[in-house]
Amino acid sequence: MVAKVPLTIACGDYDRVAAIKDGRVEVEGCEVTFIPMEPEEVFFRAFRYQEFDCCELSFSSFMIVTSRGESPFVGIPAFVSRVFRHSGIYIRTDKGIEKPEDLRGRTVGLPEYQMTAPVWMRGMLEDEYGVRPDEIHWRSGGQEEAGRDERTPLVLTNGVDLQPIPEDKTLVELFEAGELDALLTARAPSSFLQGKPNIARLFPDYRAVERAYWEKTKLFPIMHLMGVKKSLAEQYPWLPGSLYKALLKAKAIALEEVREIAALNVTLPWVEAEALETRAFMGEDYWRYGVAECAHEIETITRYSYDQGLSVRKLAAEDLFAPSTFEISKI
Repeated sequence: MVAKVPLTIACGDYDRVAAIKDGRVEVEGCEVTFIPMEPEEVFFRAFRYQEFDCCELSFSSFMIVTSRGESPFVGIPAFVSRVFRHSGIYIRTDKGIEKPEDLRGRTVGLPEYQMTAPVWMRGMLEDEYGVRPDEIHWRSGGQEEAGRDERTPLVLTNGVDLQPIPEDKTLVELFEAGELDALLTARAPSSFLQGKPNIARLFPDYRAVERAYWEKTKLFPIMHLMGVKKSLAEQYPWLPGSLYKALLKAKAIALEEVREIAALNVTLPWVEAEALETRAFMGEDYWRYGVAECAHEIETITRYSYDQGLSVRKLAAEDLFAPSTFEISKI
């Protein structure tokens, strides 16, 4: 018997990777140890210490280190996290902010400037509303816990005002105190969830706004991709392709299971109706993987990264993804 390659995979505990975690889908030629983990911890440990063979990666941080020639990973175009981000802009309602244009000249907090979610939000604010990143004063730091910094070193050269908040403070504290006018974040701040006064979303009816954004742009923002260590891909050239095939199979199973109505897999009463409505609105393959399939979104986020001073050069898909994942065989 030929020995299989031991492979650690660290990723969020999503339905679209569940079939790999529970063994229903194998990664050809590999003995997988799947480690479910919150994305922030995966990113920190992956970029600081390269602990995992294959893992979920922040698309933004991956572009930054790739543009510098410093990435220990090569990308696999399996986009395990996608989120429309209009819902992630929170404002002080007592500061006269009623529309996106009112963010000009404001002091706005975010956990990390390089986070993928704010990259999309800043790009959307500029493309859709004409609000440039250099028209806002940015303050970064821990949202709920003090002491957070950028996961990879960051040097901006485009004149943006970015400063860290005091190490003993949190964004939520400063937001509640009125020292920040708004927050851009992937996670709802505790002050919003607790219903504290003067804190709301910039787009209260964000679903309608996000649907209109999709209809206009056909962008379903990519947040995270999967990556595999370059050293392993060089040692086993077949590995990126095998991983990509397995991730495609696992996603296909998840999309089938979300429509199962004999016994609901998701704790929502009308999840099948939601799935059918989403397919009718966004298309059958609404959660797309693949370089060609997602070319528009890849082009957009690589442009945002370069224009916002994060990537030191404008990247192409060929810079980011393993060649063997650009096209897979069909029977």
